[in-house]
Amino acid sequence: MGTEQAEHGWRVDGRCTNCDVARQLAPGLIGEVAGRSAVLRQPRDAAEAGRLHAAAHACPSRSVRPPGGRLDPARDPFPMPLDAGTGTGTGAVLLCGHNSPHTAGANSYLLRRPDGTSMMIDTPRWSPALAARYEAPGPVTDVLLTHRDHAAHGRPYADRFGARLWIHEGDLDAAPDADRVLRGTEPARIADGVLALPFPGHTRGSVLYLADDRYCFSGDSFYWSRTTADIEVVDSVTWYSIRELAASLTRAAGRLRFEWLLPGHGDRRRLPHGEMADRLRHLAARTRELRPRPVDFAAVRW
Repeated sequence: MGTEQAEHGWRVDGRCTNCDVARQLAPGLIGEVAGRSAVLRQPRDAAEAGRLHAAAHACPSRSVRPPGGRLDPARDPFPMPLDAGTGTGTGAVLLCGHNSPHTAGANSYLLRRPDGTSMMIDTPRWSPALAARYEAPGPVTDVLLTHRDHAAHGRPYADRFGARLWIHEGDLDAAPDADRVLRGTEPARIADGVLALPFPGHTRGSVLYLADDRYCFSGDSFYWSRTTADIEVVDSVTWYSIRELAASLTRAAGRLRFEWLLPGHGDRRRLPHGEMADRLRHLAARTRELRPRPVDFAAVRW
C-alpha cells in the first residue's frame, strides 16, 4: 500500500483483534494478513464502499477506518436485512452490527415476527441511541442469549425494551437476573415458530435458537468456515467440553431443520434444508473424533 493510500484510503489500524467481523461484511476488500485484518484493495464503486462502511460500523475495536479517519453516521447500514423471509408466518432477519468488545465481537441479530414484534438474539454494543434503532421496526419482546460469552449487554437491552431476558441454567451466573431460565437439554418453546434447543459443549449453558424451520442462531456452537467451505466447531476455543459438544450434535443432527446458519462468531451461510442436514451429520461424526485441547484463539479456521 502506498503512502498516499495509507493516509487517505481505507485502512485497518493496530487495534484489530482478528475477530473476522469485517472480513464477513467486506469479502475481497478486507482479508486476513499475518493474523489480523487488512485492507486488500480500495473500493472501486459505491457498492464496495458500502461494504466497507458496514465493516467499519460493525468492527468491535473500531479498527476499520475510512478516508479521513472519521465514521459517517449517515453511512451506518444497521440493522441490516439478511433475509426478507418468504411465506406466511416467516419473519425477516436483520444483522445488528455494532459488535461489542465485551462479547468478543460477536454478531447479534433481530428476528422479526409476523405480528410486527422482534426478538434480539445476543447483543450488540450498548447505547440508548442504538437501542432506539433496533426497536424502530417494532417492539422487541425477548432478548435471547446463546451463552455466557454474549451476555454482557443483555440486561440493559431487555430493560430498555421491556423485554424478557433468556439464558440457560448452565450459564445463569452470567445473567443471574434473567427473566426466563432454560433447563435441561430438551427443546423449549419461546413463541410461535421459535424454539430454544439447549446445546452444551462450547459452554455448559449454550443454546441454539431455531425459527420457522428456516433460521438457526447457533451462538458459538458451530459456524460456516470460509477456510474449509463447511460447517465447523471451534474446537480450539471450547470452554466446557468438546465431548459434550459432540453429544449435542449427535442428538440434534437428525432433528434440526433450517436453511440459514447464523452464528455469533464465524461466517453465515444459507443452504437447502437437505444439504444443511447432511453437513450437520458429517460435522457430528467429525466432532466425535476430536479430543480436548488447550484454548488457542489463533487456531480458529475462519
